[in-house]
Amino acid sequence: MMSAPGRGSALLRSSSRVCAQCARTTPRRTTTAPSPRQPLPVLPLPLVSGRYYAAEAASASASSSPTAPAPPPPVTTSSSETETESATATDPLRYKIKSSLILTRPPLLTREQTPFESAFYLYQKRLNERLTAPFCSKFYFKQDTAADLDWRIKLRERHGVPAKDIGRYNPRGRTAWNDEVLVGSKTSDPQEVVDRLLADAEVRVSEDGEPIAPEERVPVERPMPRRTEADEKNDVRRLDRKLDRTLYLVVRKGEGEDAVWEFPGAIVPTQETLHETAARALAEAAGVNMNTWIVGRVPVAHHIVKPVFREDGKVAERGLKVFFLKGRIMAGQADLSGNKHGLTNFKWLTHEELKEVLPNDYYHSVRGMFELR
Repeated sequence: MMSAPGRGSALLRSSSRVCAQCARTTPRRTTTAPSPRQPLPVLPLPLVSGRYYAAEAASASASSSPTAPAPPPPVTTSSSETETESATATDPLRYKIKSSLILTRPPLLTREQTPFESAFYLYQKRLNERLTAPFCSKFYFKQDTAADLDWRIKLRERHGVPAKDIGRYNPRGRTAWNDEVLVGSKTSDPQEVVDRLLADAEVRVSEDGEPIAPEERVPVERPMPRRTEADEKNDVRRLDRKLDRTLYLVVRKGEGEDAVWEFPGAIVPTQETLHETAARALAEAAGVNMNTWIVGRVPVAHHIVKPVFREDGKVAERGLKVFFLKGRIMAGQADLSGNKHGLTNFKWLTHEELKEVLPNDYYHSVRGMFELR
């Protein structure tokens, strides 16, 4: 529907009118053509002191640059220890930054079952044997073959129980519900289960269908024991000990009473990040014959050693801020020969053993990141 001619222009004229008072108080808007976008000017960034990892680099940069601000003046002696700490907390010239790597070997075996867990799992197996569909031997073994004859012999020895690791148990008949393990029974003992499986794995019938005499049967190779030679000798330098636990690499710096156990690490220079320094420190300390992986670039823990001040408020000994990163070892072994950090020994320890070796405050700073086992 078209509007009357001239009506639209009248509406536009009426909407453009402004009252006299608004015209006096409101500045008049001028309509100008949009100018092309100009690039933003590049402003020189001021030099910021206090962003250096190493105090030596900060001092060298301040002396070489004439426009760099002067380093902060020394803190005067104060009666309040809190004031001294707050004054030095943000001063990089009072602290050295160190990056350390907590290198771990993950568990290679599952932990041993408790007696209750072994009995519970055996009960679940017997319950499943009784309630599920019966085992169909014709699906797996062709009738009157050597495998079928061997199956029948072993089934009679198990008193008709198809499962190989639940002991002598009758899943049918009136005694079917008597599937719980009695107190003191060795049926659920993991070693007894292994023995039953190994005995069942022996071949009883030859390929031509003739029974094999017991003295002529080929024994099945037993699995390796959970405890290794390193466990028996308590060799803490080997990686094949405590296969069901997490091991941590610690190194010793110095000899005699001055020796200190810690995680491998080094002071962070200006041109490196924390994870780069951790990788370099590990290669310089324990050699390059290890296949390792640093898990992320974010520290998992930190440790602070406060600086020591003289009576005039100046720093007598700089403090230390240690940031810990986490790593994994997949293959290889540590080698301290020719290391650049004065290391004399190394150990692979569990977190309980670390508590006895590391200094108390050092262990307290990192104890929250250890694995449960």
